[in-house]
Amino acid sequence: MYLQDELNVHDVFIQPLNDNYFRHCNINVDVLRLDKIHPVVSGNKWFKLKYWLQDAAEKKYKTIATFGGAFSNHILATAYACKKQKLNCIGFIRGEEPKQYSPTLLDAKALNMQLEFVSRKDYQNKQSIIQKNPSLYFIPEGGYGKTGAKGAGEILQFVSHLSIYNYIVCAAGTGTMLAGIANAILINQTCIGISVFKNNLDLQDEVFPLTTYEGKSRLQILHDYHFGGYAKFTQHLLDFINETWKKFQLPLDFVYTAKALYAVYDLVYENYFPSDSKILFIHSGGLQGNRSLKENTLMFV
Repeated sequence: MYLQDELNVHDVFIQPLNDNYFRHCNINVDVLRLDKIHPVVSGNKWFKLKYWLQDAAEKKYKTIATFGGAFSNHILATAYACKKQKLNCIGFIRGEEPKQYSPTLLDAKALNMQLEFVSRKDYQNKQSIIQKNPSLYFIPEGGYGKTGAKGAGEILQFVSHLSIYNYIVCAAGTGTMLAGIANAILINQTCIGISVFKNNLDLQDEVFPLTTYEGKSRLQILHDYHFGGYAKFTQHLLDFINETWKKFQLPLDFVYTAKALYAVYDLVYENYFPSDSKILFIHSGGLQGNRSLKENTLMFV
């Protein structure tokens, strides 16, 4: 697969968060810098797409289709991956066609993705869109499914000393990566997913079908760190992103990774983790959402 040759696998590393706050609490937090693996197919995106694209190739499909919003990391990653795999690509985009495309959609279009805009009402019935286009190979939004979770389970191959960690923490949207990680961790470890949706209490029902029996027993999902809902934010969260950048040169996005890392800090404060815990935070990559912010809002954009 052509894209695999572009992956910067040697640039992925473990970054310790040497924060006095964590040291004072006798907690160790490291970050898996998966965002370094590729500038466009960033973080977990390749892993969630990998086996879907492989399946499409084996079934000799010529055109891939998928779903996403105007600032979707998944849409852009799919557009790039399809171009590299020499596949046609269609993105069904949530919402009416705007007068001015987002930077993410402009980039996807430049990569030859055909953009089809779908009303928010019709977008809720994705199965209808799929049934009307039987010649297309559909990858679910976010790579959701056992196929995507299988790829996500390979993320921990970048962690050479996995056994030292008690907790693995990551953001959860569709829950695909969360399921893959839960399936891959060791028997004495816990995987904590920070849901970025408000009151998405059904997320467990979406994740459990993708997990093994052992994976279910190692999994926790927390719902209190959405900051108002999906793609919502507060000034406090933006300040946290900038402070994290100043301290650690660690770029976060307000949709996923900032909320999840903020949760780690808050959970440490609330004594959620026992003293001497070792936590691995997975930086799942994807900073497209930050492109929706006003210029100079974040220090690194």
